[in-house]
Amino acid sequence: MSIASLQGTLSYAKKFSHYKDFYIKHNDLIFSKLGLGTFNPEPYKEENYVFHYIESVKEAIRSGINFIDTASNYRYGQSEREIGIALYEMMSDEEIKREELVVCSKGGFIQLDFPFPSNPYEWIEQNILDKNLASKEDIELDQHCMTPDFLEWSCRRSLDNLGVKALDIYFLHNPEMQFLKLGEKKFYKQIENIFKRFEKLADEGLFSFYGVAVWNGFTSQSSELISLEKLVKIAQKVGGDNHRFKYIQTPFNMGKTNIYTQETQSVDGASCTLLQAAHRLGIGVISSSSLLQMNLFKKSFSPESGVILDESMTLESDIQLALQFVRSTPGIISSLFGSIKPLHVKQNVEISKVKSVSRAKYDLLYRL
Repeated sequence: MSIASLQGTLSYAKKFSHYKDFYIKHNDLIFSKLGLGTFNPEPYKEENYVFHYIESVKEAIRSGINFIDTASNYRYGQSEREIGIALYEMMSDEEIKREELVVCSKGGFIQLDFPFPSNPYEWIEQNILDKNLASKEDIELDQHCMTPDFLEWSCRRSLDNLGVKALDIYFLHNPEMQFLKLGEKKFYKQIENIFKRFEKLADEGLFSFYGVAVWNGFTSQSSELISLEKLVKIAQKVGGDNHRFKYIQTPFNMGKTNIYTQETQSVDGASCTLLQAAHRLGIGVISSSSLLQMNLFKKSFSPESGVILDESMTLESDIQLALQFVRSTPGIISSLFGSIKPLHVKQNVEISKVKSVSRAKYDLLYRL
């Protein structure tokens, strides 16, 4: 099978039956509550190409993580390629089956190539403009494009990089970058065109579900705020009741909690948080930036936070406590973290030794 299945993901989770509430079912798939992300900041630095994610991906899968996230532009396609190598080697050795894993990628940013082209503008002209995938006006800040043709091309390129026949989720990446440029009316019309193409690609078997991944798009206090309810209505318009728009991805961590605390969305005229809106609209939430790119740890967490998150005092680091926090948040399916070191991946999954924090205790954290 070329995609994740209920039987496959369930079989995978049963291998780790000693883990404590570490798996959750959504859309007939079983997700690990932690997922491995493969973003790395400052891609122009040469050292980003010295290390790789291959062994970290393998360690994650061996340690109980079956949710793997990437994007076409992460390290100019290198992250996708390295995931592909890891999956190929593990499947060749019969360590894992494709149907046991939930694999997703994103499209929207211009991925360029590795090694980095000597003239990126010439690369864009040859690979995008000359192929009529988009016009110059469709490209924002020389880096973001979301025409349906470009996104389809980008998705097919991701499949090639990953060495898989299909993705389980394909995300439109940071569309809020073009909200102000297009204006609200044109923005949602463009979303309609994209979702129409995504439904077609899902019919063709390129992915099972699609979604939207943002940074501040669903929680912005400015005019760039994207309405989740409008996105769902667009999906229903182009795909009917059985549309495949089923997921969103958004940052959430101990320093950035607005998807849980701020009423930035509305459903049926009632104000609500993003997590509440997603629940009411039947959309699954994947959280990213669980460790805020390690910026959470400039000072230690309070002892009170530690006691609430881990009353048994089993966890050994603030990193584990931060992951325990996101893993315990009501309404989140899986939370992403990134690591290039297999040992760190293994240490992070140690949170599976303790239970999630109850809702009542979890909410106490917001009173500290």
